Amino acid sequence: MNRTGKQEPTPPEYALAAEMFDHFCSAGTMKQILALHREICNTLNLKPNRLPDFYPKLKAMLAGSWKAQALFKKFDARANHKVYAKGRSCPQTKVLIIGAGPCGLRAAIECQLLGAKVVVVEKRDRISRNNVLHLWPFVIHDLKALGAKKFFGKFCAGSIDHISIRQLQCILMKVSLLLGVEIHEGVSFEELLEPSVTNNAEVVGWRARVLPASHPVSQFEFDVLIGADGKRNTLQGFKRKEFRGKLAMAITANFINRHTEQEAAVPEISGVAFIFNQKFFKDLYEETRIDLENIVYYKDDTHYFVMTAKKHSLLDKGVLLQDHAEVSRLLSV
Repeated sequence: MNRTGKQEPTPPEYALAAEMFDHFCSAGTMKQILALHREICNTLNLKPNRLPDFYPKLKAMLAGSWKAQALFKKFDARANHKVYAKGRSCPQTKVLIIGAGPCGLRAAIECQLLGAKVVVVEKRDRISRNNVLHLWPFVIHDLKALGAKKFFGKFCAGSIDHISIRQLQCILMKVSLLLGVEIHEGVSFEELLEPSVTNNAEVVGWRARVLPASHPVSQFEFDVLIGADGKRNTLQGFKRKEFRGKLAMAITANFINRHTEQEAAVPEISGVAFIFNQKFFKDLYEETRIDLENIVYYKDDTHYFVMTAKKHSLLDKGVLLQDHAEVSRLLSV
């Protein structure tokens, strides 16, 4: 609105970006999410950057989108927390994060809100993890505060609070990108490179050797490195500790959820152990000859099952070919 009180026309590039934003919110693959975000940034002549240098500009340019403004209200409420100092708690800090899984992306969001320059590298070029997570109440509160329901209307709408890892990654990736985080797919972290001095006496800070070697991230100098690549654990010098109790072998299974009436009628199982429902497990054994210690069944993008089968049952069914006392040998064949 101008000084005379008249509504100024929306620039065509803003209207186009608002239209792409709607598609961005509903995108369900990494390829779609990243491609649409890049199109939005190119249309608005923006580049991912620190929070104060990116987010306010994006918010102003998408002022004509009611969906964007509803989401930005959530972001503003979070960014106004005192600890973030309006995105200026660590304005000189540069962060490289290895892995765009739930932990890597949530760390990226936090670093971005603090005002750091954040770059995330992800080896994969797609989101393919279908397993389902049961969410603690504080996690649900955190995700809702970041606008999870704006991206995924069914978020925690069922009788049991859970979400597929794939859907969780999509939500966190969208939040990260809208706040200004830089995400590169198909880039693998290989090695940490120590600071050095060039022939021209210029000091080069901490960098990473990545594949492909020519990728621009190889020139990114950072102060903080966060390894969020899970079991792959590419950062050297960190010992891995494993704590095991008695023998327990979990089996997971995912089946396509076609959302039929019959599927909808099947009740979920939020973790049942043998000791609490012995009849259920005994009946299951009588019918299938499969002896389980516990079972979980969640209905999400897939029908997700995780169960712990007893060793003798796995041997009887031919899942394990030979019996060994050591777990490593038992699972190696």
